[in-house]
Amino acid sequence: MTELLRTLFITTPGTSLHLEGDTVRIHHPDKPGRHILPLLRIEHIVVWNGVDVSNDLIMRCADDARGITWMSRNGRFLARVTGHQTGNPLLRLEQTRAYDSTQRRLTLARTIVAGKLQNYRQLLLRAARDLDPPARDDVRDVADQHAQALTAAAQATSLTELLGIEGNAARGYFQALPTLSSHAPPRRSKRPPTDAFNCLLSFGYGMLRTAVTGALEHVGLDPYIGYLHGVRPGKPSLALDLMEELRPLLVDRLVLTLFNRKQITAAHTTTDPAGGVHLTEEGRAFFLGTWSKARERTWRHSELDRDVPAALLPLVQARLLARHLRGDRALYTPWVAS
Repeated sequence: MTELLRTLFITTPGTSLHLEGDTVRIHHPDKPGRHILPLLRIEHIVVWNGVDVSNDLIMRCADDARGITWMSRNGRFLARVTGHQTGNPLLRLEQTRAYDSTQRRLTLARTIVAGKLQNYRQLLLRAARDLDPPARDDVRDVADQHAQALTAAAQATSLTELLGIEGNAARGYFQALPTLSSHAPPRRSKRPPTDAFNCLLSFGYGMLRTAVTGALEHVGLDPYIGYLHGVRPGKPSLALDLMEELRPLLVDRLVLTLFNRKQITAAHTTTDPAGGVHLTEEGRAFFLGTWSKARERTWRHSELDRDVPAALLPLVQARLLARHLRGDRALYTPWVAS
């Protein structure tokens, strides 16, 4: 049995975190009173720029292998402290051997793309049920194109060919999103996002990357040696790989729901002089609240034949990948919603 522990999010500038016995004390000069949480209830701490974390608390979390992650105001990963690395070094050797093998790397990359395309289709087909013709037919056509892309991806003979298939499918997917929400633009913009929809997507992807990176480190895998995304300095490529199958239903679906329910307001975002759109403090707090609730939702996992909370899906998939790399499983199976 795996206990679902909470992630502590601290977004308000001027807040400071301190170690007090076996608890974390949260202090802000404008919020009087004594606010503490038992460390046993926290598996991860995520803080934003302007939040101070005491050295004592950092050292205690490192000793307990409790991660602390620093994020930018739009959810971009900045830094992470994890303490000693867990896991068997033999596993990381197998991870590297799989990367060095052209065929093993291509096989894993194909599987990653297949999981992403399957969940693209799941999101589109579910959303199409609530649409009227011709919008419903247009969205189903894109889902059919993804079915064709799945066949092509399974037959790809090189990473270059596979990345081309994945890129075309992604463009078609984002071009279909405006049919699902009038707030969604027909393309993805980032660094910085230029509209509120992409701003929330970027923030959500940042939160998901933090969760996936932590899961990989927990099972002893190196987040920086990936298969679809390869090896790039400063990029947690394996985390980006595992995110692919999770993004459509854990982040994209959530953002679409928030806009379609008109829960995102002008107070949640702000635009800088260069046209970049950023979340306000109110917007960050609101999204984190909905993100935390969404992480409690259970999804069916066909491989385990049971329901799994969204918060545990990255850990489950990291463990399945580790078992495959160790030779305990012939294949890595991506999570596909059913």
